[in-house]
Amino acid sequence: MKSRKLSGTRRRVTILGAAATSVVAGVALLPNWSAGAAVSDDPTVDARTKATFQRLADAVFTDRTNALVDGGRADADKPLTDGFSGDVTLSSGTARTEDATLSGLGQRKEKLAKAGETYGKASTTVTLNATRVTGRTAKADVTETTTLTYARTRGNAPKTTGFQARHELTFKADRQGDWRLTGIRDTDQGGLAVNTLSKPAPVKATTAADNTTPNAQRAAITRNPAAAPKTATTYDYKAMAAYAEKYWNVYNKDYPDFSGHGAGGDCTNFVSQSLKAGGWKHAPGYVYDYTKWFGNADIQSDSFVGVNEWSWFAQNSKRTKPLANVFQLEVGDVLQMDFDRDGSKDHTMIVTYKSGGVPYVTYHSNNTLRRSVASLVASYPNAYYYAYRT
Repeated sequence: MKSRKLSGTRRRVTILGAAATSVVAGVALLPNWSAGAAVSDDPTVDARTKATFQRLADAVFTDRTNALVDGGRADADKPLTDGFSGDVTLSSGTARTEDATLSGLGQRKEKLAKAGETYGKASTTVTLNATRVTGRTAKADVTETTTLTYARTRGNAPKTTGFQARHELTFKADRQGDWRLTGIRDTDQGGLAVNTLSKPAPVKATTAADNTTPNAQRAAITRNPAAAPKTATTYDYKAMAAYAEKYWNVYNKDYPDFSGHGAGGDCTNFVSQSLKAGGWKHAPGYVYDYTKWFGNADIQSDSFVGVNEWSWFAQNSKRTKPLANVFQLEVGDVLQMDFDRDGSKDHTMIVTYKSGGVPYVTYHSNNTLRRSVASLVASYPNAYYYAYRT
């Protein structure tokens, strides 16, 4: 893949004779190097070159945001080099990374649409905060400010959503003094901007109580464990089971359907709905905050629809406690599985029936009614199991 070029008439770079001239919104920016001529000294990054860095960063993050907008990027898999011109470029490696990022954001757009959230337009600007130069490497700290306008809203819901995100961009100059963007790193602690796919930076907890992503306790799969009767009366467990069995092969239109291709699966969303039907109350807050839990037709927290995120919420909130053995599960309890034992859970199910000491689970993706835990254990003996008393 060729190096990516700055795109469009708004952000394009052209070569005029032997000198490189950046043309941004009709304004010529003259870097202090000459194209094609060998440079013996380390290049100097002056104000105009910094402006070029800022414009390139603006182009990159605008492309990322547009990948989330309806009609903003018709083909998220389209190579980034298509339609680009000029000589201020991304390195080939960074171009490949951005190709993958835009493809991933296209998939995220589909998931957001399934959740009832679509964007009609977006605005992104980038401010250059600081630049550090060492030899032929320049580090640029930038702040991205993005506003997304919802394509559809209901009632008095907000018309827009926005965020600011900080990034560090690395540029390298070749022997001719041509700068290439070689790396982008999110520098926010948390890093949860909607147009980035990078995982949040880990935050070390000072105490166990501060850890919002606790590891769940694994459950044994041996038969005939010690009894663990359900004594709590906080929730309506029959209502949970009734809801799950009513919607096991159909989908409640009051919630989004994540079962489609690329949508990530509907299993946890379905279990959360069942728990809500039995009395679990919303814990409103930030969508990405795993200590919060909420879901309806318009918006869902990650903990409402995500397998691991649900586990984190369930433990943080103390709404569940671990069971030592999967056969101790009772109606209204939740079972999760990690098929490949990589530490990331893959599937969520709810118990809707129990007979003869064997719990039966109902779940979505694929839609299943009253499958015995014994059948699961027999089919996936090497999986990790996690049993939650609700």
